[in-house]
Amino acid sequence: MATANKNLSVYDKTTIPNAKDLRFGIVVSEWNPKITEGLFKGAEDALLDCGANAANITRWNVPGSFELTFGCKKMIATSEVDAVIAIGSVIQGETKHFDFVCSATAQGIMDLNVLTDVPVIFCVLTDNTMQQAIDRSGGKHGNKGTEAAIAAIKMATLIQ
Repeated sequence: MATANKNLSVYDKTTIPNAKDLRFGIVVSEWNPKITEGLFKGAEDALLDCGANAANITRWNVPGSFELTFGCKKMIATSEVDAVIAIGSVIQGETKHFDFVCSATAQGIMDLNVLTDVPVIFCVLTDNTMQQAIDRSGGKHGNKGTEAAIAAIKMATLIQ
């Protein structure tokens, strides 16, 4: 398990560029809101901790993780953002729907990274159980949203 020996919320602020002049978009899936709201809080808190101005953080909601690609695409096209974080949570069920949604969402976000000049950070949990998602959205393994925010800052400054 990739996060078993890592706390997703830990970062060395001295190694992170200051985010005060950066603009961030965060597109959040409304599906599994207990998880996605935790991920959003982790991302927002980390951005602010690293100097981002709250007025430079734009949040849009979409119905589910499958819709994240379109939401991110529209945010890039209509908003001046230096990076976008796509936040979602897909939890394994009894059907193959999980596989299709996870694959399509990952592919769609990867496509945006290839086709646009704005980095899109993949902050979509794809867990087998609700407990695994809880553990990674502010629980015992920290918060993947925090990790995604740090990646967004690094990628936004990479392209400047």
